[in-house]
Amino acid sequence: MKFLVALTITLPLTVLPLCALTACAHLRLCADAQQVAPKGRTNEVVRTVNGIRHKRCGGGDIIVSEVGLGTQRWVSEDFNAPDEALCHQMMDRAILEGGVNLIDTAEQYPIPSSRRRPEGLAEEVIGRWINKAPGRREKVVIASKITGGSNVNAANIAADCEGSLRRLGTDYMDLYLLHWPARYTPQANWGQSLAYHQEAERFYRGHASFEEIAEAMGKLVKQGRIRGWGICNDNAYGLAAQSAAARQLGVEPPCVMQGDFSLINRRSAENGMFEGCSPINENGGFLGYNVLGGGVLTGKYLDSPAAADLPTEDAMKERLKAPRGRHDDRGWGPTLYRYRSGPAAEATRAYAALAKQAGISPTQLALRWCKQQSGLTSALLGTSTMDQLNEGLKCFADPKPLSDELLWEIDRVHMRNRLPIFASTRVGKDWDGEGEIGERIP
Repeated sequence: MKFLVALTITLPLTVLPLCALTACAHLRLCADAQQVAPKGRTNEVVRTVNGIRHKRCGGGDIIVSEVGLGTQRWVSEDFNAPDEALCHQMMDRAILEGGVNLIDTAEQYPIPSSRRRPEGLAEEVIGRWINKAPGRREKVVIASKITGGSNVNAANIAADCEGSLRRLGTDYMDLYLLHWPARYTPQANWGQSLAYHQEAERFYRGHASFEEIAEAMGKLVKQGRIRGWGICNDNAYGLAAQSAAARQLGVEPPCVMQGDFSLINRRSAENGMFEGCSPINENGGFLGYNVLGGGVLTGKYLDSPAAADLPTEDAMKERLKAPRGRHDDRGWGPTLYRYRSGPAAEATRAYAALAKQAGISPTQLALRWCKQQSGLTSALLGTSTMDQLNEGLKCFADPKPLSDELLWEIDRVHMRNRLPIFASTRVGKDWDGEGEIGERIP
């Protein structure tokens, strides 16, 4: 291309035949177009709606609100999970009134599920809301996920995508993610160690390759079934390897990652994920879930412990008469222990004290801190009441940033309590005491 364009500059026009001149002009126009319309930069603010910033997610034209709706518990078997009517009210408030456009779900939601409330029901609830009135589909960016691990292969990616589309009542999804990687990698979101154990690789032989995944996702993009894709609960290596495989195949690379992120879990900001997602690297968005640490960072569990920690069944039943959240449910004790471990509670108390000194609530501290993290594209809020949703929206619509002094004090707490959710004071002899998942589960 450069050679032909150079000829048109240095040689007389009579030297070149008309067809060559036409080709050169076309090539010059293409080059000019590439310079005029560069690829977008992830996390750039495109617009503001009702105080909520909307950012580019990846380098394309997918624009998401800086706060999104998380739906894992919607219509679930949790004792205080929102029912369908309340879920629809929350979508009305957030999307039609509040400036939010992102809904995050999965084929596996709700969690916990049952025969009465099966997996996929959360997608159906969203689909029924979308189809209540014309024009709603265009107002939302829908992100859903295929169940990860051994379930991931080219055939299942295509089939599960169609299943999600059917339940959502739409012919395309904006973002489609692996819920967790197909390969072996430490699943720290389950409470495991951050260490990689090579001997565990043997349990994952035959898993889908990066190339198989990229090719399957690329086909869905080309077919118009999805606009973009990515991975949840992965690390910087997974992002880089998956992106390289996509480029090698000439298909659309991943444009989004998702992971656990909060004041008590900055792992994604510190282990290379935010660096990998940066516009100067893989140029991908990052969606953070559990930004309130499963509700722990609201401070509501500090003065009275979660029911799962109470010594007797009678004491637990008494606590459940006035439930505050999922940590009051014994069934969630082992899975979510990471947020209410001793070190996590110590860090939470320190953050709550800072919030009190600043004259704001612990929730405001946690969410407004998230808003100021440059590597975070959107924070996913899993709310179960309208009051929780309204407080969350208010935090993100507040244009006033936390002061530099307060941010420094937050960082001081962090330096004394780095990654507290991966620490425990209840370690059993076999790494499988009550409350722990286990360090070495592959």
